[in-house]
Amino acid sequence: MISMIIAISADGDEVSMHFGRCEKYILYDLEDKKIVSKTEIKNPGHQPFFLPKFLAEKGVNILITGGIGPRAINTFKEFNIKIISNVEGKVENVIKNYLEGKIKEEVEPCEQHSDF
Repeated sequence: MISMIIAISADGDEVSMHFGRCEKYILYDLEDKKIVSKTEIKNPGHQPFFLPKFLAEKGVNILITGGIGPRAINTFKEFNIKIISNVEGKVENVIKNYLEGKIKEEVEPCEQHSDF
C-alpha cells in the first residue's frame, strides 16, 4: 500500500495563487491513489521558512499551488516536499485531475515572487 498526503493551498474552494498567503491548506490523505480523508487547516501565517516545516510536520509529501517563489521551493525541497505549481481551478477538480494523472508535475517559480 502506498500512502501520501497532498496539500493544496486554497482560497475558498479555489487553488490559491500564492501558497504562503492562502486562506487555508486542504490536506488529502491518500492510500493507493484513493482519498481516505480530507482535512482543512487554516494558514498559520506567512513567515519565511515556517510553512515548509509546518506542512512537513503534518506529513505532507506534495504541495499543489498556484504561485510560489524559488526560495520557498528550495526550502520545501529540504523537507522532501514535492511542489506542483502554476495550478488553478476548483480544489475538488484539481485533486481529481491529479489522481487521474491529468496534472503536469512541474514546478515553476512565479515571477512576482522571484526572490522569495
